[in-house]
Amino acid sequence: MTDEFGARVDGVADLVQLGLRRNPKRAHLLVSTVLGKHIPTPPSRVRGAADDLGDAVIAILGDEASAATVLGFAETATGLGHCVAERIGAARYLHSTRRAVGGAQVHGSFEEGHSHATTHLLQPTDADFLDTDPSVPVVLVDDEISTGRTAIEALEALHGLHPHERYLVASLVDMRGDEHRAECAEAAARLGVTIDFTSLAEGAVHLPEGLTDRVVALDAPALNPTAPTRGDVVFRVAGWPAHVPDGGRHGFLASDTGAFHRAVADVAAGLSDEFATGEQVSVVGHEELMYLPLCLAERLVDHGVDARFQTTSRSPAHVRDQDGYPLRRGFAFPAPEGVDDAGRYLYNVAAPGSGDTPTVLLVIDDPADTDALRGRGGLLDVLSAAGHRVVVLTVSATDPQRLARARAGATGRPQPVGDPLRAPDFGSYSPSEVAWLLKDLSEYSLEGDVAERERRIQAGVAHYAESLPVEFQPGAEYLELFDATLAASARRLALAVGTVAELILAERSANPTLVSLARAGTPIGVLIGRWIRATRGVVPAHYAVSIVRARGIDAVALDYIAARHDPASVVFVDGWTGKGAIAKELTAALAEYEAAGGAHFDDELAVLADPGSCTRLYGTRDDFLIASACLNSTVSGLVSRTVLNDELIGPGDFHGAKFYRDLVPHDVSNRFLDTVAAEFAVVHDEAVASAAALRTADRTPTWDGWASVSAMQERYGLSSINFVKPGIGETTRVLLRRVPWRILVRDADMPDHRHIRLLAAERGVPVDVVPDLAYSCVGLIKENV
Repeated sequence: MTDEFGARVDGVADLVQLGLRRNPKRAHLLVSTVLGKHIPTPPSRVRGAADDLGDAVIAILGDEASAATVLGFAETATGLGHCVAERIGAARYLHSTRRAVGGAQVHGSFEEGHSHATTHLLQPTDADFLDTDPSVPVVLVDDEISTGRTAIEALEALHGLHPHERYLVASLVDMRGDEHRAECAEAAARLGVTIDFTSLAEGAVHLPEGLTDRVVALDAPALNPTAPTRGDVVFRVAGWPAHVPDGGRHGFLASDTGAFHRAVADVAAGLSDEFATGEQVSVVGHEELMYLPLCLAERLVDHGVDARFQTTSRSPAHVRDQDGYPLRRGFAFPAPEGVDDAGRYLYNVAAPGSGDTPTVLLVIDDPADTDALRGRGGLLDVLSAAGHRVVVLTVSATDPQRLARARAGATGRPQPVGDPLRAPDFGSYSPSEVAWLLKDLSEYSLEGDVAERERRIQAGVAHYAESLPVEFQPGAEYLELFDATLAASARRLALAVGTVAELILAERSANPTLVSLARAGTPIGVLIGRWIRATRGVVPAHYAVSIVRARGIDAVALDYIAARHDPASVVFVDGWTGKGAIAKELTAALAEYEAAGGAHFDDELAVLADPGSCTRLYGTRDDFLIASACLNSTVSGLVSRTVLNDELIGPGDFHGAKFYRDLVPHDVSNRFLDTVAAEFAVVHDEAVASAAALRTADRTPTWDGWASVSAMQERYGLSSINFVKPGIGETTRVLLRRVPWRILVRDADMPDHRHIRLLAAERGVPVDVVPDLAYSCVGLIKENV
């Protein structure tokens, strides 16, 4: 298309193509083939070009490069500048921004004359961020240098704030003419500084007379293509640590690099099974948010995804579906943040001219996650109308004040030592459905004889969480009973899942952070997450954490969550309540955590079944069989009970657990989940109605279960209330991993008790019929083993 106007570029053909922009100030647009802005580009190519530019900087600065401050230009060079800073090992990186951030002070600004958004703001966490030794060089990075005037304007602004002796302007291409080079030399002389320029290539743009007027007179480009079938849209929230900047908007230190890439790797791991191996995915960043999406695209490639990278833009350009022209498709939409009336744009999405409809992974920060993004005519609407499946990943934008406090060491709480565990390295649940905040103890032998372990616990010389019981592996008859039980109860389980999930969404958060109590709570947390995805298109963050009776909840895990999510969004999940011991433990532990300087978390526990009347968030208060209670690790992601002992769990460690890889052939964890989730559509309306009815009912916990168990303890002469385990789930667990004394049932032939009767018979445990039981069954642990 540019040929018909007589416009061309020389010398840089491998790096840029010529496009036309709808801008009366400048009619041409240099479309980079390596930047990942207008064209979806393999992340390796983006990184490779940036590394080459970094090497060019090192060739000029030598050993001084690692001490340099690097400034990237918004919006196009924010990611490029970060790549260069990382390549040269720069001490600090900052990029200019067009977004005024609440709580951030503007420490300087400069103008870019030809841009649609001319003012660049400098908003580091503090004014001293740029106040380095005057002999330390400053590197300015842009994707292209057309005249050098923007670079000089920025350089003068920086020099006015904190003078330095040497500046280096680095760009992918340098298109300056002789007169522009002379202007730059004059500026250096005027300021009394050294200004060097380096680039991957030098070239020239040839523009005929009257080009701007001719381009302005063109018909408006055809934007926002449509397809016969709309693509789906799924929303996800990435847990991002508050002490790690999400990019360079408020300054990025070399010491942030390791934590940044660990956070990206964890986000990518949680997304890995969202995309099929080899699936074409365009990872799209939002304007200045470029570096994090680029790194995420790199990690997805590592997971076998055919990922490309690009970002949205403020620049309106002409789109024509013609061979050789770089902008073949275009999407126009309002600014998600609603900061101005100017439109925003996204080009190509697929490789130019390919005709593909790749999945789009749109990476935004929370200021951009607005009604304007989601509504009619918004970016999600126009992408899905074009047939793209869209996965929206929202990252918490860096809070400059919180980041400054963290750098000053004012948080007062150490960072966790470990990273989350995910399948396939740990557990058998999908990596996108749960992150285990646990330490992997799989290499240790922690199991002991059940009777000996019980003796030590009752004698007070050991705590139950310091070791593990030997995993009970049932016989064929019991497994057949499990299958039959699952088939018979799946619809009832699905209804309970839907009911409690709808209560969570209505009363706690439309986008909750699920924190399940490992391990019984974890499959329930996964099911609640599946319900929310199926009914709302939202994939909630889900973590599994350890809570130990008389030892409390894992405070390191809570620190990890609080640093990445709004604590008000956190909902703790368990499978069921018995007498309410864990509910009481949770309340006490969270109060202790907050008193010690931790965040405030709501202690209301969400469960499928609440026969003990211990919480307001439940699917039912009936004591019914939850099939996941019938087995141990083989229905719990092949993960053991959690472990807490001083020999293996040190300061900063999560509590521990084992992954039983040897039991993979016997694993039914995902079969359990799939069977229950398959009933969601059938029970949807009933679950919504059930939740609505509960919302108008009196759900105040009465703790009747605790009173009933206390009476039972006295009736049977037991020395501790902990020897009484009420309800189907707790009774099953007594038979699976404790030393049972006797089983009490309200009904001798209740179908939900078939597995209990079978286990009791196998272990020689008497079953007594007690018609006045408050629960359908109770397990009593043998005392003085």
